[in-house]
Amino acid sequence: MIFSRRAIPLLGVAFFIVFLYTVSNLSRQWRHMPQAVGLGDLVTTPFPTSSVYLNTTGMVDQPSRELYAPRPHYAPGVPKPPGSTYAKTLVVPQAGFEDTEWMRYELPEWQPAVYVVDDLSAPLHPPKNKGHEVIVYLSYIIDHYEKLPDIIAFMHSHQFAWHNDEIFNGNAAEMLQRLNPARVVREGYMNLRCIWAPGCPDWLHPGALQEDEHKQEETMLARSWGEIFPDNPIPQVLAQPCCAQFVVSRERILAIPKARFVYYRDWILRTELSDYISGRIWEYLWHVVFTGENVICPKEHVCYCDGYGICFEGEEGYDEFRRLHSEKGELEEDLKQWRGDAEAIEVERISGTLGEESHISVPDPGRDTELEEQISEKERLIDEMLRNATARGEDPKARALEAGRPWKEGDGF
Repeated sequence: MIFSRRAIPLLGVAFFIVFLYTVSNLSRQWRHMPQAVGLGDLVTTPFPTSSVYLNTTGMVDQPSRELYAPRPHYAPGVPKPPGSTYAKTLVVPQAGFEDTEWMRYELPEWQPAVYVVDDLSAPLHPPKNKGHEVIVYLSYIIDHYEKLPDIIAFMHSHQFAWHNDEIFNGNAAEMLQRLNPARVVREGYMNLRCIWAPGCPDWLHPGALQEDEHKQEETMLARSWGEIFPDNPIPQVLAQPCCAQFVVSRERILAIPKARFVYYRDWILRTELSDYISGRIWEYLWHVVFTGENVICPKEHVCYCDGYGICFEGEEGYDEFRRLHSEKGELEEDLKQWRGDAEAIEVERISGTLGEESHISVPDPGRDTELEEQISEKERLIDEMLRNATARGEDPKARALEAGRPWKEGDGF
């Protein structure tokens, strides 16, 4: 009993020492986590997953602050003289039996680079099918870093998609046929989508704590940012038009050390994030990689004019074009509703259930013809504006004026 009473103080001291050690150990771990997420502090770890914080002994590894490659040097490019041709490559991922033959027929001036993601025996393939298109884009750059063409477009494999702007009828081929390589060289990086929504002007917030079902990657972004860009502070916002389709000049890629692209791909290969989330995170990182800017949202009318030669004589003209499109869409919805009601009435009439107690709205007679005429008129005005804008875009001076860049006689696009 005497021994037990004497042991109590000793046990208390021992417990206190263990408690202090535990608190100190946890404190050291938390020092490697992002502080005030979204307010610009660094995430110091350059490693791709959380598992590297503890080694097999349970001790904390001290992450290195040594940069994995020199910082890129971004500078505007100088286009070739007017009339020159550009070597162009189109990089796309392909899975299963996705059709990519359209590129050969529709885009003879573009060299296709089709990376087959689910066949390691294919001539071009990534090391693993992970991260959606990200692994393909990075693999192409790594594989061809020493032999790049003038212009490289990175796109999805389908020719028609909702995220290809409506002005091109959703057609990727038409979009690339109209693309101005001179703008790509000047800018270094160009998102192929001009329409801001979704993505601009204020899209992802790395400091967000509550999940948004439309932006599921947002809450994972702060930690991922610290792993991907360990030498950059966490931004408050990331924004560019969706959807991971863009074009880059050779000079801009070469301005970034190859080691960085290898590092980025290693992150994709090693991250514990799902294939879907890791791919979504990178959708809003490409502009950071190739411009060093967190927000790249060029005016839509400038993008169309300087990028594709469709010039509406400024923002007001473009807004009028968009207004006509919106009004046409509303009329089409009204016509769809009218036809739906008319069809329902006819069904009830044939079945003999049409009567005073019917809850179906009776469409106004002749309203469909009226709506069709209004839609046709809107289409005529839209087509006229588009023809004029396309003709205006043939003038390099008009493009320069709308883009707000200097131009002198003899300059090209």
